[in-house]
Amino acid sequence: MSASNPDKINRIVLAFSGGLDTSVILKWLQQTYQCEVVTFTADLGQGEELEPARAKARLMGVKEEHIFIDDLREEFVKDYVFPMMRANALYEGLYLLGTSIARPLIAKRQIEIAKQVGADAVSHGATGKGNDQVRFELGYYALQPDIKVIAPWREWDLTSRTKLIEFAEKHQIPIPRDKRGESPFSTDANMLHTSSEGKVLEDPWDETPDYVYSRTVNPEDAPDAPEYITIDFERGDGVAINGVGMTPATLLETLNEYGRKHGIGRLDLVENRFVGMKSRGMYETPGGTIYHLAHRGIEQVTLDRGAAHLKDELAPKYAELIYNGFWFSPEREMLQAAIDHSQEKVTGTVRLKLYKGGVYVVGRKSPYSLYSEKVVTFEDDAGAYDQRDAAGFIKLNALRLRLLGGRDR
Repeated sequence: MSASNPDKINRIVLAFSGGLDTSVILKWLQQTYQCEVVTFTADLGQGEELEPARAKARLMGVKEEHIFIDDLREEFVKDYVFPMMRANALYEGLYLLGTSIARPLIAKRQIEIAKQVGADAVSHGATGKGNDQVRFELGYYALQPDIKVIAPWREWDLTSRTKLIEFAEKHQIPIPRDKRGESPFSTDANMLHTSSEGKVLEDPWDETPDYVYSRTVNPEDAPDAPEYITIDFERGDGVAINGVGMTPATLLETLNEYGRKHGIGRLDLVENRFVGMKSRGMYETPGGTIYHLAHRGIEQVTLDRGAAHLKDELAPKYAELIYNGFWFSPEREMLQAAIDHSQEKVTGTVRLKLYKGGVYVVGRKSPYSLYSEKVVTFEDDAGAYDQRDAAGFIKLNALRLRLLGGRDR
């Protein structure tokens, strides 16, 4: 901060996509705070050309050395998606947290850039109604407690799409053609998923129109023959598909293509936002859906019952922490340590059948398997299990029920 004016902001790092909202925000920040704005665009595998964001920033007066476009795909999958998948995290039992898990990485990189360029503020384009404002800002404050956060949607008077377009035209900001007028729905995308919300999706009784889906074919139009694949795991993380070793990002990209082809990973969800309201979203997580079920498949044979059941108890809490923006909290790190400890022997191969929107675990094997055919067989087990032992086991567990029954009768 300036010594002469402690409230003066000298430089701001903006999370910048180059779309209408963040382009307007860029100009608004330049005008409102009369300072330099640094743009940061993250490549998280969203499948969009990112160089137009550089051109847009350059056009709007951002210095070349203050335009950051970073390829974070491997870091995203290795350090964020995979740790979350080890936990089998599902928010409200269904949502694979594709948007939620991307926010802490973006926040982390923004803070790193702010330190690198000497910025004293960061800014984002999340609205005051959603969860992302919370996720971004909890990340900022966890990593740099004294950072100044600017959230234009909570400050300005540009309260509608029409006003944004009018502002853009007044200041000669190029507008993507599809943004003129009302957008049918809003989307967020990265390598793990695409989410769509608003407009045609706001009535939870109406079925999602097929044109909303962008990452998967309609399951009804998927191939009529099933496809089988294998995924190899080491210590809880995927390392190969069909025996071919892959980096984390390449593995997820490959699974995304299988999921796209077979119409896998569509979810229509009415969820409870952290800010208090319910919202309806449509999520496509093709590769993540396959991966999640495969990971549970390898855990079936490698995790002890106690560890597996405790993990299932911890998973909803872990998922809620990520959804609510607490990735950098001590409680998430504590849960992560326990989860990662459970994964030490989660190594082996899972075989999956992919067919018309469905993923089916059809085989699993591991050098650390706890499954014993000798013990579980319905044939002669040659003394591996004495069935007479069950009588005492049942009687001890029934004791309190018998006492209760005797009293209440």
